[in-house]
Amino acid sequence: MLRIGEISYLNCTPIFSVLKSRFRDDHYTFVSGTPAELNELLRRGEIDLCPSSSIEYARNHDSYVILPGLSISAEGPVKSVMLFTRRPIEELDGATVLLTSESETSVALVKILLSRMYSLQNSFCRAEPGCVTLQNQCDALLLIGDAALKTSGEASGCYVYDLGELWFKFTGLPFVFALWLLRRDALAHDGAAVKLLHERLVAAKLIAIDNYRQIADSLEKKEWTTSEFLTDYWQTISYELTPRHVEGLRLFYSYAAELSLTPCKPPVNLLGDLGQYESSV
Repeated sequence: MLRIGEISYLNCTPIFSVLKSRFRDDHYTFVSGTPAELNELLRRGEIDLCPSSSIEYARNHDSYVILPGLSISAEGPVKSVMLFTRRPIEELDGATVLLTSESETSVALVKILLSRMYSLQNSFCRAEPGCVTLQNQCDALLLIGDAALKTSGEASGCYVYDLGELWFKFTGLPFVFALWLLRRDALAHDGAAVKLLHERLVAAKLIAIDNYRQIADSLEKKEWTTSEFLTDYWQTISYELTPRHVEGLRLFYSYAAELSLTPCKPPVNLLGDLGQYESSV
């Protein structure tokens, strides 16, 4: 039985929707959560694989391998990782930034952009779960996922910055927010099941890309979404993991290591680089 982590955000809906409807299998079980929650479950071995924060791989890469051809990335705007500020970002030197507790990758990214792109020094504090507005003691707020999507459409009286867009402007490369991470012990236990699931995930990605509107029409909508909104959002996301994505990932890891956000710059080990699915690693 493969235990699959399922991020409960709209950015993951297309692939999981197709996987569950087209490739039903009694040997899979799904565990929902935020990126931070699923990172912890994966780290503890309570799930076997999931689309996990790319920073989680950097911090614990010896435990994981990366499924090739899959990611949650942006080649420009991502629309769901947003920084809300009281004044222009260039004027935030010395400001306190309130950080979402739901994603470590986006937290690392905003620290890198403020430090390296804008040469700013900032202090940071964690937001309470469910916080979606700027607090009195803070000058900026980082939100991700559905909260960022919803709040950016309603924001007034503040500046709004898309971190995917800022990274692309800074580097010219895609930003990889999440990788499909597989625990090495799960690969050693049942490589054949992993091989089949990987094939199905890649197929689900391709089917989803061709059917965003149909998937959107089939969903029970949140009050602030429409089929047109969801289709546009999904078309913004890159679900690929090309050599350019890997180049962007390696650059992110370099900056993260420089700022001591990770213990090192890790090797990027894709599953195919490590031998056959059935072999232990």
